[in-house]
Formats: sequence, structure tokens, C-alpha cells
Amino acid sequence: MAKTQDPTAMMKDIMGAFPVDTKAMEDAFKTTATLNEKLSGVALEAAEKSTEISAKWAKDTLTKLADMSKAKAEPADYAKAMTDFASAQAEVASENMAAFAEIAKKVQMDTVELMMAAGKDISEDASAAVKKATNDATAAAKKATAAATSK
Repeated sequence: MAKTQDPTAMMKDIMGAFPVDTKAMEDAFKTTATLNEKLSGVALEAAEKSTEISAKWAKDTLTKLADMSKAKAEPADYAKAMTDFASAQAEVASENMAAFAEIAKKVQMDTVELMMAAGKDISEDASAAVKKATNDATAAAKKATAAATSK
């Protein structure tokens, strides 16, 4: 009488023949964590520079407002002070908006550079993982076939 195979034991043998490579998962996690750290650094640097520009702009504006609000000898001096303030503010606004644009441009360039580098790293990690998994699966399949034919 033929011996009946135990399906549970057979599945256990098959699953045991295909090892799981946790190193590939660890490498992928490390690549992602490193990318997140670098992207956070770009964002934090931009926030810091933007805050510095905003703070300086506010301080300059308050100083000019203090000058404008001083008592004047002639009524026409008030109009001149207002005109000078408005003119100075327009100039400062233009300078500061250009500075903000430079920050945004740098963030964009740094982000594209990081994403391209990360894409290359992730692609290399994935290729290595697939190649190793293919080799492991092929070896395991050969081993399982050899074991099945020898019974």
C-alpha cells in the first residue's frame, strides 16, 4: 500500500526550503530612514533661514515705523515720512521675497538631488534583493526537487 503524504509536513518542508532574507528588509529600512533624515534636514534648514528673514524684516519694519511715528515740525513732514516708509517697505519687500525665492529654489534642488540619489540606492537594493531571492529560490527548488525524487 502506498504511503499517504502528510500535507502539513509537506508545506513545512516547502516553506523551510525558501529562506527569508531579513537583511534586504533592513537595508531598505535604513535607506528610507536615511532619506527621511536628509529630507528633514533640508526642510529644517529652509524653515530656519525663512524665520531669520521674517524676523529681520519685522525688526526693520518696526524700526522704520518708530522713525515715522516721531513728532514732526511741519505737517508736510508727515507726508514725506509716510512716503519714505512706503518706498523703503517696497524695496525691503522685494529683497525679502527674492531671498525667500532663493530658499525655495535651494529646497527644490536639494530635494531633487536627494530623491535621485535615493532612487538609485533603492533600485540597487531592490536589484540585489531580487537577485539574491532568485538565487535562493532556485537553490531551494533544486533541493526540494532532489529531495522529492529521492523518496
